[in-house]
Amino acid sequence: LMFFKNNPVFIIVLYLTLIKIKLNMEQSFKKGVVLNLASLVEYSEGGVISKQLIKSPAGNVTLFSFDKGEGLSEHRAPFDAIVQVLEGVVDIVLDGKAFTLKEGESIVFPANAPHALTAVEKFKMLLTMIKG
Repeated sequence: LMFFKNNPVFIIVLYLTLIKIKLNMEQSFKKGVVLNLASLVEYSEGGVISKQLIKSPAGNVTLFSFDKGEGLSEHRAPFDAIVQVLEGVVDIVLDGKAFTLKEGESIVFPANAPHALTAVEKFKMLLTMIKG
């Protein structure tokens, strides 16, 4: 650890990396500008990506992308939430009922309702959770 703390190359690389991270966050999620939400999150082969747009005591707004066949197993959240499908198709099970949503469609999850989802094809969504 001392090697890294006293190594000027390490310190410069760390500093530049932190600047790059800060700039990427500021460029991606500026307030007061028009955003194309689907373009702010990319797909990952065989994976899921999430990017938090807003985090506050009142709730969170998060972008997700899912590769085909990927999903989230059944779980519950203590807050109401709305899922807005930005791109693709997803199967959702909410409180035992099955739904298929496509681009432009949304569904509201009541607090504590069990829910799960699976990407029928690659899909992107915006999740808004409201604490209350």
